Amino acid sequence: MNFINTSSPVKIRLSKNLIRTIKRGHAWVYDEALQKVPNVTPGTPAILFDKQGKKQIALGYLDPNNPIAFRVCTTNPNQSLNSSLIEQRLKQALDMRNLLFDSSQTNAYRLINGAGDQLPGLTCDRYDQHAVITTDGEGADNFWQIEQIASWLGEKLKVKSVYKKSRDTNAAVCIWGKSSPQPVAFIENDINFTADLVSGQKTGFFLDQRENRQSITPLSKDKTVLNAFGYTGGFSIYAGKGGAKHVTTLDIAQPALEAAQSHWEINQLPINNHAIVQADAFDYLENAVKDKKTWDIVILDPPSFAPSETAVPQATNAYTKLITLGAKTTAPQGILAAASCSSHITEEMFLQIIEESISNARRKAVILKISGQPADHPFPLAMPELRYLKFVLMQLD
Repeated sequence: MNFINTSSPVKIRLSKNLIRTIKRGHAWVYDEALQKVPNVTPGTPAILFDKQGKKQIALGYLDPNNPIAFRVCTTNPNQSLNSSLIEQRLKQALDMRNLLFDSSQTNAYRLINGAGDQLPGLTCDRYDQHAVITTDGEGADNFWQIEQIASWLGEKLKVKSVYKKSRDTNAAVCIWGKSSPQPVAFIENDINFTADLVSGQKTGFFLDQRENRQSITPLSKDKTVLNAFGYTGGFSIYAGKGGAKHVTTLDIAQPALEAAQSHWEINQLPINNHAIVQADAFDYLENAVKDKKTWDIVILDPPSFAPSETAVPQATNAYTKLITLGAKTTAPQGILAAASCSSHITEEMFLQIIEESISNARRKAVILKISGQPADHPFPLAMPELRYLKFVLMQLD
């Protein structure tokens, strides 16, 4: 099988001394760090040299239309960038997930996580008998031979179908096997869920919050819970499994809320202990503050507020407003959980935002847990910017 673009590689040179950074495992080289980015088709293989053009630094692929102009596939001078190397890395990714998961308890997880699995720009999520591939931009889309990778995965995983999801349209099409009725069923920590692989957000479910969802369960006994930005009810079901007295799932999208209600019911949780509310989370929380309504546990898991570096100031204001409202609607001695999936908001920045927000609400808090993405979402040690998920669990006074 041919897993990659096999066209003749172009030669590029560094304009900055980033050799040590790249050799340590950083897989991205920005266009500003290159002497000249040739105007080639995105996804063209490339050889990266030092500033003098004499020493080979890395092999990878080029995307002249992206600020991340070059993605590193290998820095090993004894390796060739070919399908044999890629197959080896695909096998390593699968072997790691087999170590991480007992399929009788959890059969949905991130199977390939881009640079974290030394397969930059390539992502794949598995949902039991189905898999969904995504690529990060036009360069990755052209470099990776997705149909061949899908065929290999389909045969190795023994799944029924492999989909490819477009970042532009957020729609997925079946490219291997037989298209399946949506949504598809899977289990996570012995809890039943479904995911709409074709039109759902991301690849259908937010697999990276698995362990953070689980941390809510032991805290939920006889508690009232608000799950804001609840999507299809992941956190809600874990709270219900913990014996919550009542759970409110809040989201702007009615189809997601209907899925949340379905998930509550298929897990045979008490029907009267769950309510779905379609509303803007900010508006709903502001009204709750006016009405002096509180919950024992408030969970805030919004979409990314900072898709780019320029959006950070606006995102900071949005997080501050949201967490302040969350703190004001958390009951005395209650639990507040706040998450950020914005890679441009660092953990240090997020903790500062939380501290400011709790102060704005005239509350105090103690931290119970700070966590990020789980082991099936690995990232290179040299790329802390890929540690995008922050989850902070705290108890308020």
